[in-house]
Amino acid sequence: MKEYKTESIRNITFASHSGAGKTILGEALLHFSGAINRMGKVEDGSTVSDFDEEEHRRSISIYSSVLPVEYKDYKINILDTPGYTDFLGEEISALRVSDGAVIVVDAVAGIEVGTELAWNYSGESNIPRFVLINKMDRENANFKKVFDAFQEISDVRLLPLQLPWGEQADFKGVIDLVNMKALKGVGNDSEEIPAEYKDAAEEAHAAIVEAAAEGSDELMEKFFEEGSLTGEEISRGLKSVFRQGTFVPVFVSSASNQIGLVPLLDAFINLFPSPADAGPYKALKNGVETEITSSDSGPLVAYVWKTTADPFVGKQTYFRVYSGVINSDTRVWNHDKGVEERLGTVSIPRGKDNIPVQVVHSGDIAVVPKLSETVTGNTLGDKGTPIILPPAHYPNALYRVAVSPKTQADSAKISTVLTRLCEEDMTLSWTMDPTTRQTVLQGMGDQHIDVAVRRASSKFQLNINIAEPKVPYKETITKEGVGVYRHKKQTGGAGQFGEVHLKTLPSDGEFEMTWDVFGGAISQSYSASIQKGILSTMKDGIIAGYPVYGVRVSIFDGKEHPVDSKPVAFEIAGREAFKIAFQDAGPVLMEPIMNVKITVPEGNMGDILGDLNTRRARVQGMDTDKGRSVVTAQVPMAEMLRYTTQLRSLTGGRGIFDMEFDHFERVPAHLQQEIINAHKRELEEKE
Repeated sequence: MKEYKTESIRNITFASHSGAGKTILGEALLHFSGAINRMGKVEDGSTVSDFDEEEHRRSISIYSSVLPVEYKDYKINILDTPGYTDFLGEEISALRVSDGAVIVVDAVAGIEVGTELAWNYSGESNIPRFVLINKMDRENANFKKVFDAFQEISDVRLLPLQLPWGEQADFKGVIDLVNMKALKGVGNDSEEIPAEYKDAAEEAHAAIVEAAAEGSDELMEKFFEEGSLTGEEISRGLKSVFRQGTFVPVFVSSASNQIGLVPLLDAFINLFPSPADAGPYKALKNGVETEITSSDSGPLVAYVWKTTADPFVGKQTYFRVYSGVINSDTRVWNHDKGVEERLGTVSIPRGKDNIPVQVVHSGDIAVVPKLSETVTGNTLGDKGTPIILPPAHYPNALYRVAVSPKTQADSAKISTVLTRLCEEDMTLSWTMDPTTRQTVLQGMGDQHIDVAVRRASSKFQLNINIAEPKVPYKETITKEGVGVYRHKKQTGGAGQFGEVHLKTLPSDGEFEMTWDVFGGAISQSYSASIQKGILSTMKDGIIAGYPVYGVRVSIFDGKEHPVDSKPVAFEIAGREAFKIAFQDAGPVLMEPIMNVKITVPEGNMGDILGDLNTRRARVQGMDTDKGRSVVTAQVPMAEMLRYTTQLRSLTGGRGIFDMEFDHFERVPAHLQQEIINAHKRELEEKE
């Protein structure tokens, strides 16, 4: 592969709903530019982009991949991303290192869930965007219908730079509205616009000239004076308004038939900025906000946007150089981890293949193997110039499963493997829940978790069981209780004796214990042993197996034996007396209550409120945000365990929610009894 300087590089993310044709579009561009000699198919698992075995099994993209396309002495790094909602993190990572985005829309299916998400996240990334209406050759393809629907969800004005030359089976090519030419088939051969499209083309061209005039005061003045602009002025003006985000250009294509590729590639070069033009980029230098520009002469700043862990190939670290250059066989400093990393052979990725290079210029995307400490979101650079780039912001993963090892061998490596999986996927996380003592894996949805579990098995030989996680309830008391217990054991030699009298009272704290024994009935030296017994019981729970909190214990009396009393005897007596007092003190279960914020299309508002009513929710408020309804409510965690799946079902995938812990609240009596009974059955089964 040739060496490309910053000005000749474009970094562009393809984003859309699953099935809109991103992968085949990337395949078509690689084929057209000569990088591959035949086009693969998604259903055959033969595309450059979808190379993972899970992608072949499911026939969808799961991971983002880099497809460098060389065209007219330019290098266009296309980042093909998954369209399925569960793998949104891959799309966000790709947008983080792109200077432009192409939102691909199916000309038949129109605006889908993934389309809206891609549009919103690319907007938050504040980068120029194109809309590409693809599959214009399919039956029922309708350019105007899709265009109008997209304009409805868009907060900026869409500007067609092309019209389809025919539709469905009659789709012949595209009509270039900037140069007023008709482009037929695969190539770039132009001819006069057919008569039946003349009027529509001239009207659309006039709108383009008006939009271009908004690019600068100079162009606006000339347009008002003369009523027209030259081709060069139109191009310059469009470049300006697109980068400002005032307008979004719209293109058409049939990627599978390679129609519309040439004008699209030309637009990538002419309208999307190079890394040198796209900056400056925000960063932190010694903790102070600063800005950097993409230049080979600047200090080294490289952002790690993706890592993959594979025991056979080794760890692969994908990065974009924002400033300076990176050479093979050199050393860099990881500013986030505070460690030095040695770079081996640096390569340009193309799907699963890596093309070794000696130097990676500012603005380019590359990959390096076997970095030991570096993870996604880290910044690499010079030790003496501590510049850190901000990481991407990922949505909270709210789909939780409890995972457990299948064998003893799996138990030894479960934490290591889960950590490696989470290091490469920023929307995946795991934790040990101290309350339920379960290992909890969190992801974006059931498909996301399923892929992670399969990856753990196929790549790391870790086999795990998954189950619905337990709710981290807590046990507490509502009134005063008294407990008396005597532990007496005689086994021929020295015996064991200890008697404890204690009271339990509700408390605002987690736990406190007071020594209120008068007259020396028992020695205070046994206080620590009694407390140890109580704390061990609190940890395991009494009525349903959940930790106890909010209890004050008063030790007020007891008995000891001059020979047989031992610390272990008072530990047992303290434990059993506490159990008796706890049962006497009106024990209750407390459940975590979550603050939940749900954002849905207005048409789904009624369904959401109805569903919340079945979940013991207390609605706190309703609002609107950019034409969408927002509901805030307090809901027990127990009712939200599978809400990700339910919300998608109710809203056709268009609803999103976020939640965080707020407080604990008493479980209703009938539900409490069900939980207690379930715990008893569990204990009986173990016995």
